[in-house]
Amino acid sequence: MLRQTLAALLLTATALPALAGKANDTLVYASDSEPENISPYHNSLREGVILARNVWDTLIYRDPATGSYKPMLATGWTWVDPVTLDLTIREGVLFHNGDALSPEDVAFTVNYVLSPEARVVTKGNVDWMKGAEVTGPHGVRIHLKAPFPAALEYLAGPIPIFPAAYFKKVGLDGFSKAPVGTGPYRIVRVENGKGVTMERFESYWSGGPIAKPKIGKLEFRIIPDGDSRMAELVTGGIDWIWRVPSDQAEQLKTSPGVTVLSAETMRVGFLQFDSLGRAQANSPLKDARVRQAIAYAIDRKAMVDNLVRGGARVMNSVCFIDQFGCTDQGMPRYGYDPAKAKALLKEAGYPDGFEIDLSAYREREYAEAVIGYLRAVGIKVRLNYLRFAAFRDALRAGKTSIGFQTWGSFSVNDVSAFTGVYFRGGEEDLTKDPAVIAALQAGDTGSDPEARKAKYAEALTRIAQEAYALPMFSYPSNYAFTQDLNFTAQPDEVPRFYAASWK
Repeated sequence: MLRQTLAALLLTATALPALAGKANDTLVYASDSEPENISPYHNSLREGVILARNVWDTLIYRDPATGSYKPMLATGWTWVDPVTLDLTIREGVLFHNGDALSPEDVAFTVNYVLSPEARVVTKGNVDWMKGAEVTGPHGVRIHLKAPFPAALEYLAGPIPIFPAAYFKKVGLDGFSKAPVGTGPYRIVRVENGKGVTMERFESYWSGGPIAKPKIGKLEFRIIPDGDSRMAELVTGGIDWIWRVPSDQAEQLKTSPGVTVLSAETMRVGFLQFDSLGRAQANSPLKDARVRQAIAYAIDRKAMVDNLVRGGARVMNSVCFIDQFGCTDQGMPRYGYDPAKAKALLKEAGYPDGFEIDLSAYREREYAEAVIGYLRAVGIKVRLNYLRFAAFRDALRAGKTSIGFQTWGSFSVNDVSAFTGVYFRGGEEDLTKDPAVIAALQAGDTGSDPEARKAKYAEALTRIAQEAYALPMFSYPSNYAFTQDLNFTAQPDEVPRFYAASWK
């Protein structure tokens, strides 16, 4: 179905109050998805990651330009031994509710997210830690379960610090409605189904890697329909959108007052197969030849060239190729070969194909393209298009045969944040292969970088050989925003609105 023209979109734009833009010092950004919980530990959507990076600080800061680690809420850190990390906590930092940051807040956060009652969504972000304790008026000690060379990378990313007293008082439910952090913006309103309103935190601490924001207010709006988001941008109802499909991005380039940027991100799309056969009795996916046939049936390069575009690359490993430990050297490659796919299906006992389900939660057109390729080799696919939380829960519960996944690794530049999430034996692991689990665990805990890489390569090679998953391509992001805005895109897929400004 052809998309509406830009002129038609302008006619159908929803009338909104004049809240967006430079005149109101309010940067309004919109996306199609809503985090199931505003707490950064209790959602794994990229929209949640964006909120987290603008509202909460972490102990350590990784400079996106250089990759170097800098002090943030921790002014210094020392490895006592490979499983013990001492940190000095910064003085003079206030939470948004006026409470002063203390080592107790850090220790509470670590111990809380490790507790069963926390029900952290992405456990791999935290389960390398054993616990934390206060060691003095400004000191915290974090104990690790085993050596974990990527520890600083995680402390600089998906481990924000919560206010202990406030969280204990309101609980997770209260915190999700009125969150409190130490970051450059504070949340002033959360409206389910609509969005989140933020304002500059005037008491934000100085002397760190992030300066007080130049833009006074942020507003995140949930607009599920892509055409509507595009129309609102063009008519001035919002200032910034992303994940703009390539055809719409080309249209927007002709629109006065709009800037369009394209950049590859760390996000990778992949098909994850229910190789244990939980979702369907006598599932064909239990046979590696069937999974390999699916891999050969899909023309990923054509999808990149004609659908995804924007600097995307075909991926051959279930990780982002620039992450530490990610490699595709010396492992099986699945080029487009429908004849080979049909031969493998016949060899596996499915000469006429079979029926199966596929679930997806974003970029429906990508899923439909995959379905078309599979239909061409005799595999009839039923598409279940779901909201992310329902999609994730169905996979975990063994109710989905093929999941069209995407993962941005919480912007952690280490393969443990990607491959380990889906193949190290956790809730997201649909294969539970002991050899893969052992190799990944050895890679995660090894102290020698080259030995770590070798173990990761071992795991990635077996995943490819068995076709437990089919890596598709890296995701570019087409950003479109008002020309009044100074905005810089980063490959880690984190829009740093606190660093943006009006022209």
